[in-house]
Order: sequence, then structure tokens, then C-alpha cells
Amino acid sequence: MEMTAAQTAAAQVTAAQVTAAQTTVAQRLRSSGLRVTRPRIAVLGVLDEAGQRQEHLAVAEVTHRARAALGTLSKQAAYDCLEALAGARLARRIEPAGHPARYEARAGDNHHHLVCRDCGATSDTDCLVAAAPCLTPSATHGFAVDEAEVIFWGRCATCATPRPPNRREDLR
Repeated sequence: MEMTAAQTAAAQVTAAQVTAAQTTVAQRLRSSGLRVTRPRIAVLGVLDEAGQRQEHLAVAEVTHRARAALGTLSKQAAYDCLEALAGARLARRIEPAGHPARYEARAGDNHHHLVCRDCGATSDTDCLVAAAPCLTPSATHGFAVDEAEVIFWGRCATCATPRPPNRREDLR
């Protein structure tokens, strides 16, 4: 499939833009106390780009996209990068029940997630309380609670929309 001239132009990024984006990512890594490595730059860059589209990526997708930027990256290296980024609070890991862990660059604020029961689509939703923790447990059992992770479950707009019946199924 050939790309149109407009698609080709839109897909091209200048070397200056790439360098500027990588410099910003490198500065964020350094300021968080992490060593700056090509895999970490690529993985955090993937998460940043995904965040612009409110995507929450599984490790396999992070690995695939980072490989496109680096040429090579093992799944283990991607896991290592993601764990380091999450530990430095540059990324956030969420684990909806029954779904693979997902990562996002939106970290350090108090937001929650909506997850579709059917397709697994995940979206951010801001906390109305704003300050963490936004919920108070009935008993703390000695814990100093500083965060509440909330996942709202339901069906996304696509999955909630009734579909016309399948003609083949009607004929059976």
C-alpha cells in the first residue's frame, strides 16, 4: 500500500525534532536519578507519544514501538525499562483484572481509569477529589495510606452500541 504525498510528509519528522524530543526525555531521566540509555529514551518516548492519544500500552506494544525506533530491543529490556521508569515515577503501571499490565506516561497525579469489560479499552478519568488518597478505607490496620487506585468497569461506547443482528445467525 503506497502512501500519499501528504501522508509521507506528515510521517516525516526532522532530525531537529527528534533530537529535541530525545533531549527532553534524557533530561527527565536524569532529573529522576536514572541513567540515560537508548532503550530508556525509546521506551519513555513511546509512552509519551501514546499518552498524547490516551493509550495505555501492554509490554508487547511498548516493545514493538520501541523496536521501530531502536532497531532492536528485547522484551526483557522493555520490561526492565518500564520497571525503572515506574519506580522513578516517570511511568505508571496499571493492572486491570483479567488483562495484561498496561503502562502510561501520565504518572504522579491522582487520576483513575475506565476499562471496557468487552474489549479492554482503557481511558483516564480525573479524580474529583484531586488530592490523594481520594478514598478513605474503613480501617487502615496501621498503614499510612497515601494513594487509592480506582478502576471503573463498564462498556466503552463502541461495545455498548447495539449491533444489528447477523443475517447468517438469523437463518440458522
